[in-house]
Amino acid sequence: MKPITYLVIALLLFSCGTRVKYDDPIPVHEQFQIHATKIDEERTINVWLPPSYGEGNKNFPVMYMADGGIVMEDFPHIANTLDELITKESIPPFILVGIENTNRRRDLTGASSNKKDSIYCPLTDGASEFRHFITEELFQEIEKRYRVNDTKGIIGESLSGLFVMETFFLSPEKFDIYIAMDPSLWWNNHYLVRNAEQLIQNLDEQEKRLWFAGSNAVDISTYTQQLEEKLKRIAPENLNWKYVDQPKEKHHTIFRATKEEALIWSLNP
Repeated sequence: MKPITYLVIALLLFSCGTRVKYDDPIPVHEQFQIHATKIDEERTINVWLPPSYGEGNKNFPVMYMADGGIVMEDFPHIANTLDELITKESIPPFILVGIENTNRRRDLTGASSNKKDSIYCPLTDGASEFRHFITEELFQEIEKRYRVNDTKGIIGESLSGLFVMETFFLSPEKFDIYIAMDPSLWWNNHYLVRNAEQLIQNLDEQEKRLWFAGSNAVDISTYTQQLEEKLKRIAPENLNWKYVDQPKEKHHTIFRATKEEALIWSLNP
């Protein structure tokens, strides 16, 4: 096998699910379990509440995230960043809801007609069932347990970023704010990018915010850049969007490198 082939496979495997461990302080948070009906398994949910949550009866917007576990996942550093930005009044207070992974590659990818994708992730449409769990079951549970308003956002990186982008294109009414770092848009022969002109028609008349970024990972930046060019032509007036090209960042660094910028731009009205 040629060296360049090894390199491509390594990049794809990394963008499909490899996780890097960081020693982030674990923030004070709440945790509960909920049964995901279609997936038929128990899911662990981590919830971080902003400092002002205990003051008065105000309702708060919610940011949802897959990869939302405590160990080897992104809940601690995103919760800590939200805390810092809220304290500095750089963003309004948000509740963070993190969903711990059980089978990440299954849950975050839609169906694929490209059999080569099966090297990295299942070809079944696990994302559809995972999205149903979040929007039809977890939404209601969060509304029962916490004081929330109607504003919802979703944030993710890599495969989780792919899930964010697929949700934006297929079910845009589910969230108001979409944030995706290095989304794995190569999935299914870059279906979302190839069909962006048709899929953008799914947007309703409500205002949406979309922020996405690409690193120096060629298998990803090729398609994030193509999507940027398409959105320049096809984005409707009610879509407020921004693409950030980060060629100096690697796939495993871009989430932390861009999260503050992404949150400040996306969460301020």
